[in-house]
Amino acid sequence: MRNQEKIRQQLLIRYQQIGGRLDKISRDVRREDEPLLADFAEQAAQRENDEVLSALDDSIRAEMRQIEQTLLRLEEGVYGICEMCEQPIAKPRLAAVPYAVRCVSCEESLER
Repeated sequence: MRNQEKIRQQLLIRYQQIGGRLDKISRDVRREDEPLLADFAEQAAQRENDEVLSALDDSIRAEMRQIEQTLLRLEEGVYGICEMCEQPIAKPRLAAVPYAVRCVSCEESLER
């Protein structure tokens, strides 16, 4: 149980960290800190940057959803159990990917 509380705390810290990044990205996209430049070439570069920021935004939101789902799995007492085969997920996998919901074997079978 102590290990699960440690995992919960790590997930909450990560959630806060990436939430802060998401706020910064949102401000950048809305040009709150730096308006669109007058020069057309520089505007083009800024708009290209917006595409990168949009991809980062999507990635961060996906990770936040995974963390939310993992916190729910912790509350429900099913954290660390594969959602497909219902066997324990290997500790090294959970250490590397704390929001893994499938064991390596089931994950590989899905990828095929």
